[in-house]
Amino acid sequence: MPRLATYLFDRLPAIAAVVGTGCAIFAAGGISAVARAQDGNEAVKLYLEKATAGLPGRVEVKIGRLDDRLQLAPCAQVEPYVPGNARLWGKTQIGLRCTSGAAWNVFLPIEVKVFGHALVAARPIAFGQPFGPDDVQLTEVELSREPSGAVADAQTLEGKTSTRAIAPGQVIRHEHFRAPPAVGAGDTVRLIYKGAGFSVSASGRSLGAAADGMPVRVQTESGRVVQGTARTGRVVEMQL
Repeated sequence: MPRLATYLFDRLPAIAAVVGTGCAIFAAGGISAVARAQDGNEAVKLYLEKATAGLPGRVEVKIGRLDDRLQLAPCAQVEPYVPGNARLWGKTQIGLRCTSGAAWNVFLPIEVKVFGHALVAARPIAFGQPFGPDDVQLTEVELSREPSGAVADAQTLEGKTSTRAIAPGQVIRHEHFRAPPAVGAGDTVRLIYKGAGFSVSASGRSLGAAADGMPVRVQTESGRVVQGTARTGRVVEMQL
């Protein structure tokens, strides 16, 4: 699916005045002015289009403005770049440095909005409720507003229960659901000792809860405490 990038400019002439390829920049009344403003606009758009090419979904970029109080020396070539501590996601900034005619470096505020398909709650989901396919629906959301990855595939939630109450319309994130423990604290479990070509089983009591594949301590019938790997169905495996 082709990506669509939308560029929004705040006080467009002021932005065009400070960024461009082959554009001379002059300080005038505290606000930079440029002879080829339209070329500058296109240079910013082209740079951000390339820089955001790897982002998922539909991208909207809002370009802010520099501080009007800046007094910049004349510059024949301005190079935009992404600062080392910045990410083109949400409210951020890009750097502008003069590479011909002067030696200044400034930062331009931008906002990168990324829209893509993700699951949202179709109805209220209670804490501890097992996931059901009718609980969610796939729709376009602003991914850049989510603090962590949104879920796009309902199959990844099968067999899991909610970790909190979720309101209708809320974006589903991975931490909102988790797999129930394969072994619960205090459960009577079946210990399976596995060796080369044989296995032996015994009973024990789990001393903690653990998801499938996680380590768990078990007290055997004789009172000895051992550690094995939890498996679905209240089973704990031990390798001999």
